[in-house]
Amino acid sequence: MPDNATIATLPDSQGHKHRADVQLNQPQCDSTKPNEIRLSLLAPNATKPSAVEPNAIKHESVVAEQKQKVFIIGLPRTGTTSVSVALLEQGLKVAHMAFTKQAFMLADAVSDTPCFSDYQQLDLLFPEAVFVYLDRDINTWLPSMQMLLGKMAPHLDEKTGRFHPILKRSFRHTFAIDKVAEPASSEHLIACYQKHQQEVFAYFNGREDFISIDVSHAGSLSQLLQFLGIEANAKNSDVTLGLSEPLSFPKLNVGRNVASWGEYKHPNKVNTNSAGPQSRKFFDYTL
Repeated sequence: MPDNATIATLPDSQGHKHRADVQLNQPQCDSTKPNEIRLSLLAPNATKPSAVEPNAIKHESVVAEQKQKVFIIGLPRTGTTSVSVALLEQGLKVAHMAFTKQAFMLADAVSDTPCFSDYQQLDLLFPEAVFVYLDRDINTWLPSMQMLLGKMAPHLDEKTGRFHPILKRSFRHTFAIDKVAEPASSEHLIACYQKHQQEVFAYFNGREDFISIDVSHAGSLSQLLQFLGIEANAKNSDVTLGLSEPLSFPKLNVGRNVASWGEYKHPNKVNTNSAGPQSRKFFDYTL
């Protein structure tokens, strides 16, 4: 994805707009008012894949269709916390993980579980949403993910694990932790990362409502804000380098730290288990 996120588009034979620089299988892969996000690169008339169309999604999308959302679909340990905190500081309501319908409805942006596993279902539920894939060098992601799985493994068991069922389901779906003898092995995790990346890029190929960024790259926050059509919040001294310079993300959850989101206090944080009209019910779709 070029640094300048405003990319020329070309109509295809059906009149749908696609990026002019897209190549097959190539990775592309007032801010205080979060409901007024200017999603300037959204292609409202673009045809979206329809491989996943359970009846549950069809009727639930009636509720969700007018809700513009930002879904962060990078895998764990790719910078989901850093992106979430940065978007909070830009005025968005953010859920870092969402396990209820109400959490999705309250948030402007949702990251981590279950977005990285459920992006196709969420695409159909929220047709006006945009999707942000987080890339990370595999050599730095791998030991970080192995550390995380080492901490989480006892609680991911389908029957005895104490983690939320949605979280366990997402990890089983993406990392096949119940199907291999060594789910934290380097070979297995690298294969999972590459498979997930390839599937994401294939699904969103040519779409204008998708961007891929690496949060470790200088200026990546500016790139994301430009994609979202959000003017940088000058009051946020923690994540900006000055308005005359490109903005970068804060470095959070570094090393063995996996609790930065819980420690971060902000009025725009959305509770993962928010209760609504249907209590703490999740969507009816299945993977």
